[in-house]
Amino acid sequence: MAQDESASARLRLALDLFATGEGLTRERLRRLHPDWTVRELEDQVAAWLRMRPGAEAGDAAGVPVAWRGPGE
Repeated sequence: MAQDESASARLRLALDLFATGEGLTRERLRRLHPDWTVRELEDQVAAWLRMRPGAEAGDAAGVPVAWRGPGE
């Protein structure tokens, strides 16, 4: 049971770190571009999430492969 709790704690921490990073990026963009509308800001945050520097091919180390999905 302790191992399951540890795994869930690590997942919660990872999700919290992700949310913090997203919030920090949003605030940085807001400071750099105070003239952007909310829509423009959110579009740029979404673009950053899709193509963060260093993670263009995903966040995992190794060679990217096509995902075929379960059962294929």
